[in-house]
Amino acid sequence: MVKPVEHLIAAYDDPTGVNAAFNLNLLGRINRELHGNFDLRRFEHLIRYAPDAQRIEMHLRSRVDQTVRVKKARLVVDFAMGETIWTESCHKFHPEQICEMARTAGFHLEAQWVDQEWPFAESLLVAV
Repeated sequence: MVKPVEHLIAAYDDPTGVNAAFNLNLLGRINRELHGNFDLRRFEHLIRYAPDAQRIEMHLRSRVDQTVRVKKARLVVDFAMGETIWTESCHKFHPEQICEMARTAGFHLEAQWVDQEWPFAESLLVAV
């Protein structure tokens, strides 16, 4: 659900580093599964909020100019310092937007439970 920006940033850029480790794990998997040579120390976890799109974006930002190879994909990528890899989008909605999107997609909103304390919504959709 849509929340104050500072709450969203704090949730996705948590002080324990769980989200950063999860995000950097993408590069580790590329290294293991596709024989890449990403040096994870040369990237940092970055969170952005795009207010017009109501979304949190997770990026990995290159700390230096570098060239990375992904052998199984026959891919060579040059990264400039500060350039990012956009790894994830987390869209946030108001409860009424969920209802409208469901209707547009051919679903009926059967029920919706909203936890105002956290705030979080669960929606039960039925195809019409």
